[in-house]
Amino acid sequence: MLLSCPNCKCKDIGKIGTHQYYCWGCFIEFTMSDEQIADIYQVEEDGSLSSLNDLFEDQVKAQ
Repeated sequence: MLLSCPNCKCKDIGKIGTHQYYCWGCFIEFTMSDEQIADIYQVEEDGSLSSLNDLFEDQVKAQ
């Protein structure tokens, strides 16, 4: 499975956890479940995460 960012389509993706990934192109984190996007987050300046699921509703709810 070749991953690309659900936001910018960049293929420069880093794995940061078991099912967690980080895009170096637009700096978002996303989680995968059964080879589908489960959640998408923006990394804030303080390191906290803000959900972007409402912006990517079609991709997140595809499960």
